[in-house]
Amino acid sequence: MRALTRRVGLGLAARGDVSDVIDWTRRARDAGLDSAWIHDSYYERDAITYGAAIAGALANDSESSFRLALGAVNPNTRHPVVLAMTGSALDEILPEHIVMGIGTGLPLRLKQMGIPYSPDEAVARVSSTIDQLRALWAGERLPSETPGLPPIQPMFPPVHRIPLFVAAYRKEFVELAGQKADGYLARPCESIPSLRGILDRLAASATAASRDPRDIESAAYLLSLVDKTRREALNRAKREPFVIYMMSILGDVSMHRAGFDLDLRDRIAIAWRAEDFHEAGKLIPDELLDAFMLCGTREDVAARAMDFHSETGLDLPLLQPVVQDETQTLELIEAAKLYAALPMPAAVPEGVAAVAGGGVSPVAAGHEGARDGSGVSDTLTDTGAHRAGLAGDRRLGLFERGRRRLGAAYEVLRPFAYTASAIPVLAGGALAAVDSRFWWPPFLAALAGGMLLHSGTNVINEVYDVRKGIDTITSPRMSHAVLKGRVSERGAHAFAIALFVAAIAVGGYLVWLRGAAIAGLGLLGLVAGYTYTAPPFQYKYRALGVPVVFVLMGPIMVVGSYYAVTGLWDWHALVLSLPVGLLVAAILHGNEWRDISEDTRAGISTLSSRLGRDWAHYGYLGLVIGAYVTLGFAIAMRWLPATTVIAVFSLPFLAQVVRSAELGATGQARAIAMIDVQTARLHFAFGALLVVGLLLARLVPA
Repeated sequence: MRALTRRVGLGLAARGDVSDVIDWTRRARDAGLDSAWIHDSYYERDAITYGAAIAGALANDSESSFRLALGAVNPNTRHPVVLAMTGSALDEILPEHIVMGIGTGLPLRLKQMGIPYSPDEAVARVSSTIDQLRALWAGERLPSETPGLPPIQPMFPPVHRIPLFVAAYRKEFVELAGQKADGYLARPCESIPSLRGILDRLAASATAASRDPRDIESAAYLLSLVDKTRREALNRAKREPFVIYMMSILGDVSMHRAGFDLDLRDRIAIAWRAEDFHEAGKLIPDELLDAFMLCGTREDVAARAMDFHSETGLDLPLLQPVVQDETQTLELIEAAKLYAALPMPAAVPEGVAAVAGGGVSPVAAGHEGARDGSGVSDTLTDTGAHRAGLAGDRRLGLFERGRRRLGAAYEVLRPFAYTASAIPVLAGGALAAVDSRFWWPPFLAALAGGMLLHSGTNVINEVYDVRKGIDTITSPRMSHAVLKGRVSERGAHAFAIALFVAAIAVGGYLVWLRGAAIAGLGLLGLVAGYTYTAPPFQYKYRALGVPVVFVLMGPIMVVGSYYAVTGLWDWHALVLSLPVGLLVAAILHGNEWRDISEDTRAGISTLSSRLGRDWAHYGYLGLVIGAYVTLGFAIAMRWLPATTVIAVFSLPFLAQVVRSAELGATGQARAIAMIDVQTARLHFAFGALLVVGLLLARLVPA
């Protein structure tokens, strides 16, 4: 494969489906990237196992110069002899294409596993590991650690040279890399000034050891997040728990060199430890992300990678997706290609450290600069990347901005769920037609009022799910509009209030027409809709969502719409409401069942989380099947017209959701990723046929 004109790599975690990681690595190789770097993700998957699978998949392409790196492994969890065996095996699978990064492992994780860790001893251990690996790979014997035993004799043939990188961030490790390693691997979230300081130290150490600094390769993970605009990427990053965590552990030197107050990091850390991700995200200014991450379009990411390369002398930028999925990874491969094609920018004047893509670091310039309330230097708020990114967002035309706003409104409204409010009103109206009491004006008003209340509830629900940290960017939900910043929380909240006000206006007409009873039903719907997730009740978070939604969007809406149209109460409307309400409740219950993990992590109690996965599964089946049983019983008792039996033609939709539920119950989470949408389709098909059956009863003699 033809390599890109400028070297760039892809950083991946040992996470998710290994076949996906293999596919992404192949695509990176085919695109001409230099390498893929696989790192451990405690306590998820093992980087060496993933590396072996990738090496096997790439083994037949002997002509490619593409490298596979373990970045990084450590001698605290894997003895140097074991690491030597690992390198030998990988080199045999993919000869002359293996790189190994050596670090210490995270001290916190080591302590959790009961593995001793001493900062002073760590440097010596990494140093001796490098020596032992090279000796073993050369076929040399090592003395036994236990006196009186034979030496360690490698039983594998000498391997091709495997470059060894030091992957640890303390200055002693940087100096060690300069003294004896083949390269240095910088951790994620180093700013340009900080990385420049590291690489300067690396070069000085190499020179002191009589080595040519150019012989020591430098690589750095650059956390990256791609979206349609820089604004959306920044807002999305602020919602991602991993990003919040990384911002909360930035080192003192890194913060100082980038021109930020330590108090800013500490406040983010306090919110992160309290799992208040919403508050932590609000504390993160754009400039902090600009300094330590790559956020924006693929073009923005490519330009920022060039900043790191040109302003620090970094040899190998490693674009690492914050959200490791198909879309983000492939976008970064495209960004890597763009990076390789960029012209080298003009040199930065000596002694002036540029940060965030063009601004001047107040530290390098010899002053701290004025600070705003966020802890960000005023100097930093006007960086080149910041200006360029905002300009890029502003370049959107009037039509495109309008289209995106409409798209955001559509997404946050979740119109796929409108059947939940439309079908009950349609059913009540159809029953009124059966009784020869149908009247269009109040029917249309009831339909509009119900859908407006439903819309307001959807929007408020998203706002408070985001605020409580329930929704994350990886949540399998139909709307990420607030998470991605397509609409602000304040804007969404105002939109919801406007929808509720419109519902009140429509309700005023029905109150004038039907009196106080309608006012009571409308007030109940308004309060229940707003407080579904909003204070003071927030009953969704108290395991009351499913039963309350059943009552509201079953009996109250069907009986209420019948009364709005006819001005009469009829117990047949209550019977009609039961199967309708069961399926509406099933939409919500399926959603809660799917989201048990996210809700539990956020400290939210739903009916599904209280029941547990098994009983939540049975509860879902009871709701969807119960709708058909209830309808059949009502027809048998002649409480509903016999023509409503045509609702059974919706059984193929029932079969679909039952199959998904059964697969989900076996642990196949993907099977119920769209269970709410599938149930909404079932509800629509069942409800529409039920309405048609009622209207047929008006035409067919009893």
